Amino acid sequence: MSWLSKVFKLNPPGLNWPRAVLFLDIALVPLVVFWAIGHEEYLLSALFGLLFAWLDDPGGSYGHRASHVAAFGLIGAGLTALAFGIGGEAWGWLVLAAFAVTLVAGLAIAFGVRRFVTALLLNVWFILALSLAVGFHQHPRITSYTWGQVLAWSGGSALWIVVTFIGWLIRGREDRPQPIAELPGATSRQKLTGPKIMFAVIRALAIAGSVALAFGLNLSHGVWLPIATMIALKPNLEQATLVSAQRLAGALIGAVAAALLLLIPTSEHGLRLFAVSRGLEVVALVLLMHGVGIRFLNYALYCAAIAAGALVLIDLPQPSDYTAEGYRVLWTFCGVGIGVLVMLLAGLLGKRTAKASP
Repeated sequence: MSWLSKVFKLNPPGLNWPRAVLFLDIALVPLVVFWAIGHEEYLLSALFGLLFAWLDDPGGSYGHRASHVAAFGLIGAGLTALAFGIGGEAWGWLVLAAFAVTLVAGLAIAFGVRRFVTALLLNVWFILALSLAVGFHQHPRITSYTWGQVLAWSGGSALWIVVTFIGWLIRGREDRPQPIAELPGATSRQKLTGPKIMFAVIRALAIAGSVALAFGLNLSHGVWLPIATMIALKPNLEQATLVSAQRLAGALIGAVAAALLLLIPTSEHGLRLFAVSRGLEVVALVLLMHGVGIRFLNYALYCAAIAAGALVLIDLPQPSDYTAEGYRVLWTFCGVGIGVLVMLLAGLLGKRTAKASP
């Protein structure tokens, strides 16, 4: 119970409902737009383009903010194009791309903590996009164009630039602090030590391995495996054991919650299925909103909310039954198991580093 109380310990000052409501207000724009044009398959790209652009906003003068977010959006657009461009290719290409992107993101710590956070956001999005692309290619009734997904991601990022411009005008064109002030902003470079490089390689191998298992073996609902692995993995060698445990717990809770939600449309057909699907999209949006609001209230609950929202949106087009739910939960446990293994390896690397230091 002591361990559980630490994992789920609340930090009341970290609760930020105004921030969550602001995200919901802005996110309703792409939701209504894609409902209106009847292309909900592009919604996830737009939402994460908006959310991650917000998280990566460095604050400061409007010109600096807009150029930084625009650069972030362009890199994300390139990764989106890569993910959806190879989504229907042989699984070996998927493994190679997942390994390369994850390795580069892990080594970005050399350019400072701030750029490392940016790289991790792009890394998370690439794995989500890759999983979504494979899911679409396995679903004959859904047509998703790569250019459409790129445009949706770019539109989400651009929407945040527009919002910051409006806020800049309203507040008298003054410089603004970093919107998510709790995120690290240090840009001083760090030395890439042997253990750090080794951990980046191990992390990339873990993600690549989960992609190989999911898509190489053509597992039913296997997209949940790499997503759960990405959520459960600690991003760097220095992350505390408690935070790593919170990531693992959050991945499990979020996946179970998403699986239960995806059971709702199991026996629905026709107009009722359409209505339930739209309702679940709103629920997913609300889950993402809660993730924004409770990010610094409790990390485990934050991971659970983001995981549940993303998984519902990714797998909502797929048929659902009790067998499908079993597979979803099974692959989630496998992904978390990979995360635990990497956490143990990280512990050994940390001990080795401590012994080597004077």
